[in-house]
Amino acid sequence: MLPFTKYADRRQAGAVLADHLSHYANRPDVIVLALPRGGVPVAVEVAQTLRVPLDVFIVRKLGVPGHEELALGAIASGGVRVLNPSVVETLNIPEDVIDAVAGQELAELHRREQLYREDRPPLELRGRTVILIDDGLATGATMRAAVAAVRQLHVARIVVAVPVASVETFMDFKLEVDEIICPLQPAEFHAVGQWYASFAQTTDDEVRQLLAEAGSS
Repeated sequence: MLPFTKYADRRQAGAVLADHLSHYANRPDVIVLALPRGGVPVAVEVAQTLRVPLDVFIVRKLGVPGHEELALGAIASGGVRVLNPSVVETLNIPEDVIDAVAGQELAELHRREQLYREDRPPLELRGRTVILIDDGLATGATMRAAVAAVRQLHVARIVVAVPVASVETFMDFKLEVDEIICPLQPAEFHAVGQWYASFAQTTDDEVRQLLAEAGSS
């Protein structure tokens, strides 16, 4: 049981999360991947405490045209595309529409990759233990897309680590990944932000500063 009901901010949440991930410290096979933007300040604390490499893993949802809140799939760093067959088949979405949506999101993915990573190449994930980190899980849609994308990259083990999650989503991920670490699973869960005293949006500039900080430490 945690000695508080809210995290002060994402950095403090990352420090708490790192304590729960101590069994991965100093392991040469481990890589921490942050889901921008909100997952980055959490992941920086984890990676620095565990003394393992950190990278960003950008996921962009592919929304159904006209119903963008409904995901037909996702694209992610490394040229990975994951489709949701049930949505695509039920709505009979043609391939050219999927390509058009993916093209739009790919532009934003590339913009973020260039902005966040600059000239740094992505880390090699094949055969590694990957810890995927975000600032919390509500429905888990973005993290689910990230897990599916990472799995295509032939990693050895997938760990999802978040400071807070709904009980239902936590239980779902227990069946989907090798391990899920989540210190706070409130019975009453409405949104990730309610479990942080400070939950201001993380900006692109903050992401860049945090990644530079992690890279120089």
